Amino acid sequence: MLKSEIFKKILIFLFTLVGCEHFIWAQSLPMQVQEVAPNTYYVQGFSAVASKENKNFISNAGFVVTSEGVVVIDALGSPYLANLLIDEIKKITPLPIKFVFLTHYHADHIYGLQAFKEIGVQVIAQERGLDYIYSDTAKLRLQSSQQTLDPWINAQTTIVHADQWFKDEKTINLGDTEFHLIHVGPAHTPEDTVVFIPKTGVLFAGDLVFSGRIPYVGNADSAGWIASLDKLLKLPVKKIIPGHGSYAINANQDMLFTRNYLIYLRSAMRDAAINLDSFDEVYEKTDWSEYSGVKLFKQANRMNAYNIYLSIQNE
Repeated sequence: MLKSEIFKKILIFLFTLVGCEHFIWAQSLPMQVQEVAPNTYYVQGFSAVASKENKNFISNAGFVVTSEGVVVIDALGSPYLANLLIDEIKKITPLPIKFVFLTHYHADHIYGLQAFKEIGVQVIAQERGLDYIYSDTAKLRLQSSQQTLDPWINAQTTIVHADQWFKDEKTINLGDTEFHLIHVGPAHTPEDTVVFIPKTGVLFAGDLVFSGRIPYVGNADSAGWIASLDKLLKLPVKKIIPGHGSYAINANQDMLFTRNYLIYLRSAMRDAAINLDSFDEVYEKTDWSEYSGVKLFKQANRMNAYNIYLSIQNE
């Protein structure tokens, strides 16, 4: 092994011990800012599971520069990543970050919030997010992340409450830009919120729309998710920045892909779930050819089908 490689390994070990999570060596995690519309940007996470190597950079975050300040949409999956994003925003504008709007309270979108709170940013989210904050799921997920993703998520990482909670819709004007926050859940989560910017036609869709990959269903309300996409299809959307994957120019096409995938899952699993037939048998008999070539099919599809099988029984 080369001396330089040994030295780097020693440095990583030492800085891990002292918890210096913002130390960046030569091969630091890439974060590329992409502009998708005037003054509208996002950074794209990796389509992979959370790991120490990717520092929980598995989701997207976006930001909009207005004449009076910056609005950030979602906060990424660790304080380290959020600080990187803050640094990238500073390269583009000297204006202060005023707000973070949350699309939903899932770990990969919220663990960076405390970095924004440290610089005085206000957080706005839909009130059903409180259900998650006080849930056992949130507590156990954080404990697990602190063990498996240390030092990027560690004992100092906390779940941050919003400064403002809203119920159905909220419109915020900052400088020359109007933002519409619309609660469309329960769907992927009970608190699912989209952020629509009429001036540019950009929709920050959170995890309701997946571009170029199989969605992650989890314990979603799949029927509600389909209904929420029907609602979004009525908006004059030009571009979508999703919670995962690349942004979409053909907005309706990506919304329809996610919608039709969920409809197909429900159709394939419905009778078996109601009749209490074997999930394994019905899964093997189902024709998945339309989706088998889509990215993350092998990793996500079987779990998605099983979750919908269970959710239909609960319905």
